[in-house]
Amino acid sequence: GDCPICSLPLPLDPAKSCAGTCCSKTICGGCNYANQKRELEERRDHKCPFCRTPIPDTDEGCDKQRMKRIEMNDPVAIFQEGGEQFIKGDYSSAFELYTKAAELGELEAHYKLSLMYNLGYGVEKDEGKEMHHLEVATIGGHPIARHNLGCHEWNNGNT
Repeated sequence: GDCPICSLPLPLDPAKSCAGTCCSKTICGGCNYANQKRELEERRDHKCPFCRTPIPDTDEGCDKQRMKRIEMNDPVAIFQEGGEQFIKGDYSSAFELYTKAAELGELEAHYKLSLMYNLGYGVEKDEGKEMHHLEVATIGGHPIARHNLGCHEWNNGNT
């Protein structure tokens, strides 16, 4: 996708961009840097570069903002919560959250579901469902899904 502030393409490396828990918008590193610089120079409180909501100082504050977004059926926030559950080892909750985010159009959720079906985390291994989610993510432009689908096709002799 593109940065909603400067309209430049977001980098493929997620470490070079940031997502706000307030609005779930992913901002490029350049816009985030420019916002932080402006705030320091003008001695302003730290706010989201997109929606101008104050950034919480604690993890609990961020969690509260994300839960508010989840209640509003925000696919990015639902996906992020799925990631939190996955890290905790609660694969069944992660699967449910990823499924809901995928139904709402989150491409990264489709990619994660393909991995869960491939590895059998929280679900039985199912190559058909794995391929479905991998194809949806690929069609949507997910670069790693595209690579994985290409590897799958290569391994099956479909070159």
